[in-house]
Amino acid sequence: MESSDREPLVRRTSSSYRTFPESAARRLDREYLRSLHNKRLYLAVFAAVLGNFSFGFALVYPSPVIPALEAHPSPALRLDQHTAPWFGSVFTLGAAAGGLSTMLLNDCLGRKLSIMFSALPSALGYALLAGAQGLWMLLLGRVLTGYAGGVTSASIPVYISEISHPGVRGMLGACPQIMAVLGSLVLYALGLVLDWRWLAVAGEVPVLAMVLLLCFMPNSPRFLLSQGKEEEALGSLCWLRGEDTDYAREYEQIKDSLRKQSRRVSCAELKDPFLYKPILIAGGMRFLQQLSGVTCILVYLQPIFKKTSVILKPEYDAALVGLVRLSSVAIAAVSMDKAGRKILLFVSAGVMLASNLTMGLYIHFEPAPHNGTVANTTLVSSASLPAEPTNYITLIPLLATMFFIMGYAMGWGPITWLLMSEILPLKARGVASGLCVVVSWLTAFTLTQFFLPVVNAFGLEVPFLFFAVISAGNILFTGCCVPETKGRSLEQIEAFFRTGRRSFLR
Repeated sequence: MESSDREPLVRRTSSSYRTFPESAARRLDREYLRSLHNKRLYLAVFAAVLGNFSFGFALVYPSPVIPALEAHPSPALRLDQHTAPWFGSVFTLGAAAGGLSTMLLNDCLGRKLSIMFSALPSALGYALLAGAQGLWMLLLGRVLTGYAGGVTSASIPVYISEISHPGVRGMLGACPQIMAVLGSLVLYALGLVLDWRWLAVAGEVPVLAMVLLLCFMPNSPRFLLSQGKEEEALGSLCWLRGEDTDYAREYEQIKDSLRKQSRRVSCAELKDPFLYKPILIAGGMRFLQQLSGVTCILVYLQPIFKKTSVILKPEYDAALVGLVRLSSVAIAAVSMDKAGRKILLFVSAGVMLASNLTMGLYIHFEPAPHNGTVANTTLVSSASLPAEPTNYITLIPLLATMFFIMGYAMGWGPITWLLMSEILPLKARGVASGLCVVVSWLTAFTLTQFFLPVVNAFGLEVPFLFFAVISAGNILFTGCCVPETKGRSLEQIEAFFRTGRRSFLR
């Protein structure tokens, strides 16, 4: 075969197969992965995901605070059935604005500086919540902490995916969700002993720690190369991988991938399946993830447990669910690079479907004595009522919620963020990740805003049955649209969408 005949064949392969035969390339990749030192990589990831800890803390802040503010003696701070939904949902509106601004921040400031920038609105938001003298300060504090959460949720997964290597990218890609869950769990635990103002003060600690640590961490090598800073990019990769490793080969693969891409995305290029397919998949996953109801359930967890008369106190139930969520995400983190992304998504959606269906049917057929006096109250007002004696059948909503959170945390929680950062093409990653976050949080805002009115008008079972239908849709979407990216480099994943050759993902 002439050399000219071989060139197209070489070009159709991914960058990792460009110089060597396939078997030799895979052998070199495995040897390279075994030689890497990951301690500094883990440190950089930890510094970044402290932003997710703050995000998880702020997201569920209303769960213990709404009952406290409903009984607040000051009329200026007291929440009612009209203001409580806004206090719960306005965070997601701020998060959507944060995701929208990240479309510019990610490509202008870079991934690391975008994460550090989020500390400013976050710290200011917590300060407003801690010193609130009126409803406007509470809502503005929620908007600002939500804005910071939108920035971090769009920037941190991209930063982690770009500094990680295929051997640990699945595990590290689950770290943002783990830290968000841990932040929520810490909020639930502190809510048992701290006043709502001191909860806001406690939220400042991870924000300050994140900024301090990130000052010493490198920026993403891929971002630095896209800005023409080759020496900085090489130094960043050397710091992350270790000086005595063959990081120069990985550097050349990244550089080679960047050569094929123009600096900016044009409108005409959006018609290319290489761009629009991964963007639609990532956006669709973010949309379906929120439609499954996880944000509503987390934000209104204590009022939901009060409404269903669970046998334990709602605040203890919430902490227990947070603990289950944390352990489930940890299971997903260690199994993601072994079992694969798709199988976990299937299992996750199946568990969510069964849990939501159980919850909806239980509430619908629950005998009147178990509802007691709370049956005729709104969800918000029921949160401030004393618990009534119940029998052990009321453990069903607690168990159903625990299984829902477990299922979500094993797949549709962490993997949607990981896949977003994996499949989006580098040339559009900053803008597209921000767009996906906007879709996610606008959906979450709509659901959290209308959740309480729907419950008060039609009953608590209606949203849970709706969430069950969405979970069934998640199974279909996973089977039809989601690619398996386990063990593949970002360059190989891009090659799959560019050429449609599934051999790159096998």
